[in-house]
Amino acid sequence: MAAAPQESAEGAPKKKGKGKLLLIAALVVLVAGGAGGYVLMKGGHGKAGGEGATEVAKSKPAVYLQLDPAFVVNFQDETALRFLQIGVNVMSHDPEAIAAAKEADPEIRNALLMLFSAQDVKSLSDVKGKQKLQAAALAEIQRVLKEKIGRPGVDAVYFTSFIMQ
Repeated sequence: MAAAPQESAEGAPKKKGKGKLLLIAALVVLVAGGAGGYVLMKGGHGKAGGEGATEVAKSKPAVYLQLDPAFVVNFQDETALRFLQIGVNVMSHDPEAIAAAKEADPEIRNALLMLFSAQDVKSLSDVKGKQKLQAAALAEIQRVLKEKIGRPGVDAVYFTSFIMQ
């Protein structure tokens, strides 16, 4: 009978040890989860407040604006007069920027027409040239919006049609 109390005495510390281990593991998981949640809520990477606002804006759904009608410009090639037709869509996560882009449509269209008409066939014949033009179009739209609302506002520009003749 003396053996039975020893077993229960030996079994009890093992249960306490397992319980402590479980408690410590649970606390580690909770602390790690809390720290991860904190980092996600703060926008991660310790960014400054102004950039945090951009992160919040990008968490909103994307809003698109199609610039209608499509842009048609002519430009001179070495041998002939050429035409370029480009359909352009603008994407933002900021509905206010899309509203500002609608209001500034004449200024945006003017800036893009000047940009598109300054191109040449050689630079637009490959994908890299089109991507460079796309980046320049984004920069022009962001410049106009920065004058209007104080921030670039637009995240991307998409060419929905691209016809050279």
